[in-house]
Amino acid sequence: MLYPAIAEAARRAGAHAVGLIDVGCGAGLNLNVDRVGISYSNGQSLGDPSSPVQMSSSLVGDRPIPARPMPEVVARVGVDLDPVDVTDADDARWLRACLWPDQPERAASLEAEIALAATAPPLLLRGDAVEVLPDAFARVPADAMPVVTTTWALSHFPLERRLRFLHRLDEAAAGRAVAWVSAEGVGVAPGIPTLGDRRASGHSIIGLALFAGPAMHAEAIGRCWSQGRFLACLA
Repeated sequence: MLYPAIAEAARRAGAHAVGLIDVGCGAGLNLNVDRVGISYSNGQSLGDPSSPVQMSSSLVGDRPIPARPMPEVVARVGVDLDPVDVTDADDARWLRACLWPDQPERAASLEAEIALAATAPPLLLRGDAVEVLPDAFARVPADAMPVVTTTWALSHFPLERRLRFLHRLDEAAAGRAVAWVSAEGVGVAPGIPTLGDRRASGHSIIGLALFAGPAMHAEAIGRCWSQGRFLACLA
């Protein structure tokens, strides 16, 4: 679900390069979104078909996935209170221990993701996202658009901190365009429309917000279930 949303954000902003900033990154595996292969149930595919990491998603409804390629990724920065370094044997062992033992397919996928991430480890920043975000933005080259991603991270923030997070994005947009791609529960991501959906309804809203100077344009571009295993495009 992240790949098409990031590519769409870059298209709308006219960006030819992006720097990814994943908030609540854990091990930073989402930062390799452009380095994996993705197949959808309608026959569409995105990403790298030769990647050792292959993912799939079933589409709900008849809208296709926007099939634009992602621009060059020139920075990969993860922000977390306690980030996991996949190049550290103990951290990698902890990740493996988080899986249920009767899920061999997920275990094999995790091994592939760990190996892929270890070939080009992201920069991991430790700390509260609201405080660390300015440092993360500074790690993205000036000629690239920062794209912040949150996947079920903001539900751990009280409302006041979520609004402060939004203010950080607005501050960073004073000098260049900034995008925010979110997958959060209904009503969790501030500024992202809920489409009239009820909270705790079993699905999440995929949001896309563009900040350019004083303006912010935010919309809900999809719904997803089971952390993206099922996906419905709206725009």
